[in-house]
Amino acid sequence: MSVALSPITHDPNAPGHYVNPAPFDASASDAMSAAEEKFYRASAARLIWWKFKRHRVALVSAIFLASLYIALPFVEFIAPYGLGQRNADHLSAPPQGVHLFHEGRFVGPFVYPYAFKFNLETFRREYAVDSTRPEPLRFLCEGAPYQFWGMTQARMHLVCPPKGGTFFLVGTDKLGRDLFSRIIYGARISLTVGLLGIAVSFVIGLTLGGLAGYMGGWVDATVQRMIEILRSLPELPLWLALSAALPANWSPVLVFFAITLILGLLDWPGLARAVRSKLLALREEEFVRAAELMGASRSRIIAHHLVPNFMSHLIASATLSIPSMILGETALSFLGLGLRPPVTSWGVLLNEAQNLAAVNLYPWLLAPMVPVILVVLAFNFMGDGLRDAADPYS
Repeated sequence: MSVALSPITHDPNAPGHYVNPAPFDASASDAMSAAEEKFYRASAARLIWWKFKRHRVALVSAIFLASLYIALPFVEFIAPYGLGQRNADHLSAPPQGVHLFHEGRFVGPFVYPYAFKFNLETFRREYAVDSTRPEPLRFLCEGAPYQFWGMTQARMHLVCPPKGGTFFLVGTDKLGRDLFSRIIYGARISLTVGLLGIAVSFVIGLTLGGLAGYMGGWVDATVQRMIEILRSLPELPLWLALSAALPANWSPVLVFFAITLILGLLDWPGLARAVRSKLLALREEEFVRAAELMGASRSRIIAHHLVPNFMSHLIASATLSIPSMILGETALSFLGLGLRPPVTSWGVLLNEAQNLAAVNLYPWLLAPMVPVILVVLAFNFMGDGLRDAADPYS
C-alpha cells in the first residue's frame, strides 16, 4: 500500500525560524575574525592603552602632564624673561592682558602699555593702561641671554615683549621680576622633585614590602615595626625638623637633593604595607608554587610573577604619591624650610605671598597656586584612569 505524500509548502505568515535571503558576506565574517584575533593576541600594554583611551578626562590629564614634562628642558626658551631679570620701572606691576583686536581691527597678539604714577598719599605705584597704543608681541625672537642646558649661550625665546615695551602676563613681584617667567622656571624644580622622590619611595617600599610579604617570619615583623614607628611620628613636624636640620651653607643643589631624599624616605611605609598585604594573598597561589618547583629565585618570583598581578595598585599609588610630594615641597618652601633662593620653585614663589597685605594689594602673587592645583588634579585623574585600565577585573 503506497501513501501519497503532499508537497511541503512554506507559508510566509507562519511562525518559525527566519532565514535571511541575502547572500552570505564572507568579507564581513573575515573582518570580524580579524578584529577578534587582534584583541586576543594584543599584549597587556596594548590592552591597557585601549582601556585608558576610553577615559577621556584621564587621557586629557596625561597629555597635559606629558606636555609639561616635555617642556621642562626648554624653560629658558619658553619664558619671555630671564629668571632674575628685573624691570626697575615696573615694581609690583599688575598683569597685562593679551588682545587680538584693536578698535574692531584684527592686529594679532598684542598688549597695551602701562602708564604709572606714584601716589604720595598711599605711597603706592598706580598703573593705568594706555589703550590707545597696541604693542604687538614678538615670536621666535632674540631676548635676554641664557645658558641653554648650562652649555650653550643663546638668546632665542618663544615669545618676547614688544620692542621698548613690556609683557607681564601674570604681573611682576616687588623686585620687578616677571612672575610668569618665574613660574615656568619653578616648574622644573617642583615637577622634578616628585619624580625623584617617588623613585626613592618605590625602591624602598617595593623591596621591604616584597620581602616582608613573601618571606614572613622575623623579616615581616622587623619591617612592620619600622613602619609603625614611622607612622607614629607626625608627618609635617618631622618634615620641618629634618628640613631645618640641613646646614645653612649647603648649595641649592644639595638642598634640592636632600629635600627629595627626605620626601622619599618618609613616603614608603604606606606602599610597603600595601605590597606586603598583596603578596601575602598571592604567595599561596598555584602559579607561585609552580615557579618555586621549577627553581625560580625569590627575587624573580616577586618581580616577574607577584608584582605584575597588582600593578594597578602600584600605578594608583605612584600617581597619588607624586602630587603629595609636590605639595610637600611646596609647603616646606612656603614655610621657608625647604628650597631657598636662588633656587626657584612654586613653593618659593608662594613664600612671597605669606602676609595678608601682599595678598590684598598684589593678589597676582598667588598665581603659582594655579599650576599646583592643575598638576595635582591631573595626576589624580590620570591615576584613576590608569588604575581602571590596568585592573584585569575592571
